[in-house]
Amino acid sequence: MNMNSTDIRAFVEDVYRNESRRILSTLIRLLGDFEVAEEAMHDAFAAAMEKWNEEGIPANPRAWLVSTGRFRAIDTLRRRSRFDVSRSELVDQLESDNADPVDRMDSGVEDDELRLIFTCCHPALSEEARVALTLREVCGLTTEEIARAFLTSTATIAQRIVRAKTKIRDAHIPYQVPTTNELPKRLDAVLQVIYLVFNEGYSASSGASLTRADLSREAIRLGRLLVELLGHNSDEAGTEVLGLLALMLLQESRRSARTSDSGDVVLLEDQDRSLWNRDQIEEGTRLMRRAMSSPGFGVYSLQAAIAAEHAKAARASETDWMEIIRLYDLLMQLYASPVIELNRAVAIAMRDGPQAGLELIDGILDSGKLADYRFAHSARAEMHARLGRKEAARISFERALSLTESEAERRFLENKLAGL
Repeated sequence: MNMNSTDIRAFVEDVYRNESRRILSTLIRLLGDFEVAEEAMHDAFAAAMEKWNEEGIPANPRAWLVSTGRFRAIDTLRRRSRFDVSRSELVDQLESDNADPVDRMDSGVEDDELRLIFTCCHPALSEEARVALTLREVCGLTTEEIARAFLTSTATIAQRIVRAKTKIRDAHIPYQVPTTNELPKRLDAVLQVIYLVFNEGYSASSGASLTRADLSREAIRLGRLLVELLGHNSDEAGTEVLGLLALMLLQESRRSARTSDSGDVVLLEDQDRSLWNRDQIEEGTRLMRRAMSSPGFGVYSLQAAIAAEHAKAARASETDWMEIIRLYDLLMQLYASPVIELNRAVAIAMRDGPQAGLELIDGILDSGKLADYRFAHSARAEMHARLGRKEAARISFERALSLTESEAERRFLENKLAGL
C-alpha cells in the first residue's frame, strides 16, 4: 500500500493513541525505569515518523517501536554513562540481555500492562500519588489534564508523580503482578484507585460541571482492562473486579439524566429514566449477576446490586426499597462505613418515612461521623423539609452549602433554600 507523508503521520498518530500505553508498559519492564522508558518511547515514535516514510510501515508496528525504543535508550544511556558512572552498570545490564524483545513481546504485553497498573497502585505510595501516577502512566493523561480534573496546580501534580517514581525506584518496588496469595490484598488498592477516579468523574468535587465524563470513561476503561487481563487469575479477586465494573456501568448509565439542559442537578427520584443508557444497564446487570453468583462477592458487587435495583425500576415509585435495604444490611456486615450507613438511612426513609430516616441520620452526625460531609447535611435537610420543619431544613441546607465547592451543587442547594 502506497502512503504519502501525511498518511504516515496520521498512521503514527493513530498507533500512538491506541498503543502508546502498551508500548510504555513493555519498555518499563525492559528498561527498568519510568523516565528512561518514557523518553525511549517518544524517541521511537519520532524515529517512526522518519523511518516509515523511507522504509514503509513494518508488519508489527508495536514490536518495531518497542525494539527501536529499547536500542535508542541503550545508546542514550551509554553516552550519559561517560559522565555518570552510576549509569554504567545499568547499560551493561541492558546490553547483556541480547534477546530481541520483538520475539517475546506479544506473549507478555498483557502482563506488562497489568504490572504497570499494580506498580502505580502499590500500597507503599500515598493515595494521591497512586491516583496521579495511574492517570499519567496507565491512562496517558497529561499533568495539566490531571491538575484540571482535581483543581490542583500542574506543579503539585508533577511533584506527586516525580515523588512516586522516586519512591518506586529507591524502595525497589517490584514491577510485577502479585502472586496468587498476594493478589486479593494488593488488588484492593488498584480497585480503590479506579473507583476514586470514577467518582471524581461521576460527581466532581468542585468546578463548574457536576461530572467529568473523561475521568469516568477512563475508570471504566481500566475496569474493562483489569477484567480482561486478570482472566481467571483469582476467582475471588476477579469477582470484585467484575463487581466494580458493573457498579461503574450502572452508575454511568444515568449520566444524561443527572443534569438538566441548563446543567442543574436532577435527583435520582426526579430523573427521566428514558434517558438512561440501556446498553450500560444490561451489561452492568449481567456482570453484577456473575459477581453475586460467586461466594467471593464483596462491597463493589453489593453496591452494583443496589444500583441494579434502581435501574430495573421503570419509575421511582416502583423501587424495591425492601430489597435495597436488605442489600445495605449485607453491605454493612462486610464494610460498615459511615457513608454506607448514611445511604442505608436514606433508603429506610424512602420505605418507612422521613422521621425514621432522620433519626438514623441524626445519630450518624451526632456521633461525629460525617460532620464535614455535605451529603449528610443535605440529606438531613431533606428529611426536615419533608416533615415541614422549614427552619431546621434551612440550617442543614446552609451547612451543606458551606461545604460544597461544586457550582452545580451550590445552585441546587440555593434553589432548595429559596423553595423553603
